[in-house]
Amino acid sequence: MENVFNTNEIESPLLKKMVKHRNIIVILFISLMTLFSAFFQIEPEEVGVITRFGKYVKKVEPGLNMKIPFIEQVYKVPVERQQKLEFGFRTVHAGVNSQYNRSGAEDESLMLTGDLNLADVEWVVQYRINDAYNYLFKVRNPKNTLRDVSEAVLRQIVGDRTVNEVLTVGRTEIATKMVELANIICKDYSLGIKIDQVVLQDVNPPEPVKAAFNAVNQAQQERETLINKAKSEYNKVIPKASGQAEETIQKAEGFATERVNNALGEVARFNAIYKEYIKAPEVTRRRIYLETMSSVLPKLGSKIIIDEKGNNVLPLLQMKLNK
Repeated sequence: MENVFNTNEIESPLLKKMVKHRNIIVILFISLMTLFSAFFQIEPEEVGVITRFGKYVKKVEPGLNMKIPFIEQVYKVPVERQQKLEFGFRTVHAGVNSQYNRSGAEDESLMLTGDLNLADVEWVVQYRINDAYNYLFKVRNPKNTLRDVSEAVLRQIVGDRTVNEVLTVGRTEIATKMVELANIICKDYSLGIKIDQVVLQDVNPPEPVKAAFNAVNQAQQERETLINKAKSEYNKVIPKASGQAEETIQKAEGFATERVNNALGEVARFNAIYKEYIKAPEVTRRRIYLETMSSVLPKLGSKIIIDEKGNNVLPLLQMKLNK
């Protein structure tokens, strides 16, 4: 074979040596490449899956590992990393001011509710790979399968509820139910995926009827406000009126008890006096008269009671009054 390189034309001694020993250099280069390709690094959040001629051999843990060059192949699977799928929108730029795009994803979010209304539901599925072998070899495209499973499960759950539940109070229950059902299906399909959380990012009525829904919601909020105000006034007036009524009843009962006790006391006093009167009528009558006059006369003030036949007492009365 004719020599491709003419060493006489090369002026550099180093190049002459390299060309002369080029076969050895190529062999050394291939040996180094083979040696370096035998080692690989697995990150802390990953696990390595090694296949030999396409057949699964083993899993390796994070750190520096080795494989047979050109025969074995390694797949790095991020089993500790939380990943997400977005439905109804796509994140264009993530950060403090994240940017989203709905173009091409409108059909994912439009759903029919149980009362035959439409709701526009945007949600995020957060998941982890819990079985690297199943994730790589059991299903052809596990991410697309997970997307289909998530959409089917959420449509089923939304289809069992009214539009008001989906838009307002039922969002937490829907997310929890979806995690439960989707994980069951992922396990049955051997996806090697476990869903950690479902977040209903935004739930709105469709754009053509959004204004009408907002008007209805505003009316419902105003109704709740008026009901709360009425309950507040009720709680202010009714307890006060109940307290006043209770106070009046207690006063009336106290007054009635007082009158009854006074009456009973008067009756007992009268009966006691009557018993004494029966024993000595004349004496008792005079004593009662004197006791009555002793209590009445001090209250009369400067008054003199005279006999109608007393004609000669006026000067004496005048003197008495002057004193």
